[in-house]
Amino acid sequence: MITATNVSLSYGKRVIFKDVNIKFTPGNCYGLIGANGAGKSTFLKILSGKMQGDKGDISVGARQRIAMLNQDQFAFDEELVLNTVIMGHKKLYKIMAEREALYAKSDFSEADGIRSGELEAEFGEMNGYEAESEAAVLLSGLGVEEEMLHKKMKELESGDKVRILLAQALFGNPDILLLDEPTNHLDIKSISWLEDFLSRFQNTVIIVSHDRHFLNQVCTHMADIDYGRIQVFVGNYDFWYQASQLQFRQRESEAKKSEAKAKELKDFIQRFSSNASKAKQATSRKKLLEKLTIEDMPISSRKYPFIVFNPERPCGDVILEITGLSKEVDGVTMFKDLDLTVNKGDKIAFVGANSLAKSTLFQILAGELEPDSGTFRWGVTITKAYFPKENSVYFEGDMDLVTWLNQYSPPKEDPSFCRGFLGKMLFSGEDALKKTSVLSGGEKVRCMLSKTMLAGANVLILDEPTNHLDLESITALNNGLMAFSEVALFASHDHQFVSTVANRIVEITPDGIVDLTIGFDDYLEGKEKGGAGQVSRAA
Repeated sequence: MITATNVSLSYGKRVIFKDVNIKFTPGNCYGLIGANGAGKSTFLKILSGKMQGDKGDISVGARQRIAMLNQDQFAFDEELVLNTVIMGHKKLYKIMAEREALYAKSDFSEADGIRSGELEAEFGEMNGYEAESEAAVLLSGLGVEEEMLHKKMKELESGDKVRILLAQALFGNPDILLLDEPTNHLDIKSISWLEDFLSRFQNTVIIVSHDRHFLNQVCTHMADIDYGRIQVFVGNYDFWYQASQLQFRQRESEAKKSEAKAKELKDFIQRFSSNASKAKQATSRKKLLEKLTIEDMPISSRKYPFIVFNPERPCGDVILEITGLSKEVDGVTMFKDLDLTVNKGDKIAFVGANSLAKSTLFQILAGELEPDSGTFRWGVTITKAYFPKENSVYFEGDMDLVTWLNQYSPPKEDPSFCRGFLGKMLFSGEDALKKTSVLSGGEKVRCMLSKTMLAGANVLILDEPTNHLDLESITALNNGLMAFSEVALFASHDHQFVSTVANRIVEITPDGIVDLTIGFDDYLEGKEKGGAGQVSRAA
């Protein structure tokens, strides 16, 4: 169990949270949610002891161990992968290292023998003899190949390092587990494994995540940072959303009733205060008005961008025809002899283990890459907008956002149009004059979505559009694509996003493609049963 008592944190005049009193109990999994900048990651650091609040205390049960997902991918570069995982249990690893050093001595003394006996007893009590096998099982579940176990961390790719640091946090059955964005860089299979692991975990878990499906699957409670406080709701993310919306509407309704009552009293007083026969009633109403408290509606830190895709014209009968398309990148086949016909109303989620294959296909369809062989043809009525996964090339230079967006706005529109558009995308006031060189990842994505909306396209090609976005922006984008009336081709690791938008699944495999006119959840169910469908063209 971990408890926060009267914890407060401010940055200058800005209050992040004030006098937070909250208890996290064993057997529960808490999703810590809030807008970008609300203090989610900061609160995790305060709970872990890596950071101090302005005031307040954090208390942990006696002899309980806290494990937190390490965000520094370079911290263990000189360590072996297996050792890095076991280092998640610092006390166990210290005993293991001392034990190994002792047995490596050439002049093993009687004192060393006594000490080794003590170490063996502690090592056994802490399940040290199973440490390597436990670490290997965790790594396997997270998709880390066995041949990596004895490599140094610095030899691995960034995505694999993240998986190993996650295994490090999970290792050794910690009493309190703190996870900040644990699903980043994980594929669907690894996320499913993690969901299962956490559902069986008996201790306390606190998670920050932008993955709504993941929060729904694992969380028993939601801890919501908003209005300068943290409020706990029983239930998963969807339950929190419904409960918080109901709570807001109730507060809004009560505020309106109070305002209406105050207006009624003021009108009566104004009309009859000089009327002798009504003077007593007017005085009585003055007293009621003085007692009436009208509370200001609290201002939420949550902001939802306005994301709507309005095609200038509908698609005609011919959308896209791909025939025998092949491409290699650095000698590796991305896809070979790919055939695909896109139809009216299709919202196709492209899935598969190789994310580069999906990005490469999108780049070819957007005209940014040439295929090695094969052809594709867009219909004459088609206008397309491409949202790339890697967007840095669009932000080279140092122009302000109004000037940047003006490049993509209709010719007759002036800068005030761009300012208004940016305001809808949460760049209000001086934020609209920010330089492109200082934008965060999430701000760049919102800019790219603005550019995409202004295109008025009837076919959207979107490569991981939810990356770097907060939950509010993901929800707005999700709703915008669900409402889009034309064709979308997209890739995303966000389960809920894919399952609510896609009506067709195309899996790119080493043997060809699997093309299924079904929803994402049905596709996953088919995969679990051993076959989502037939490969439509062999590679």
